[in-house]
Amino acid sequence: MHFIPEELDNYVVQHTQQEPELLQKLTRETYQKILQPRMLSGAYQGRVLSMLSKLISPKHILEIGTYTGYSAICLAEGMQKDGQLHTIDINEELENFQRKYFDLSPYGNRIHQHIGDATTIIPNIDLAFDLVFIDADKPNYPLYFELIINKIKPGGVILSDNVLWSGKVIEAIEEDDLSTKALLEYNKLLVEDTRIETVLLPIRDGLTISRVL
Repeated sequence: MHFIPEELDNYVVQHTQQEPELLQKLTRETYQKILQPRMLSGAYQGRVLSMLSKLISPKHILEIGTYTGYSAICLAEGMQKDGQLHTIDINEELENFQRKYFDLSPYGNRIHQHIGDATTIIPNIDLAFDLVFIDADKPNYPLYFELIINKIKPGGVILSDNVLWSGKVIEAIEEDDLSTKALLEYNKLLVEDTRIETVLLPIRDGLTISRVL
């Protein structure tokens, strides 16, 4: 979904740094072999994630929702040299695909995969994070926030993807649309919680930046 005219969107993409060759290959193979390739962060948003990570310079990153590993590699580009990235995904069938590209990147030995339910995995990761990226099942977004908020250092950042949900957040909601309902609750939580300050950016499907106070 384009939130600005498509021609202007194309101009934005053309005047943004190109993605590395490895991520181009990851994208091609995802589209060839993996279901729902639309779930990829994509080149433009990937460069946004990379830039934000470089500005934050995190030592410890947590990603909730790995998919094929594109966004993890983008976030890892900004890690400190002794940094670690922990990424969680429930789909064990993607584990080898992810690892292949992680190991082809310069960050392979610093990216740790966790396969399973993030709500049970997060409490068992005993780290204080500088950067958290949430891009998993939408109904659990509010719960993920509560699980991570006390694991983030003051000044740390939470990035939340898909918070505009193809514009559904301002449309009439179907009774069984649990994802949109959860995102409405989540967006309200982010703007009202006094532990953070938040700005919602209309980038692709909506990206929120929340800074922990």
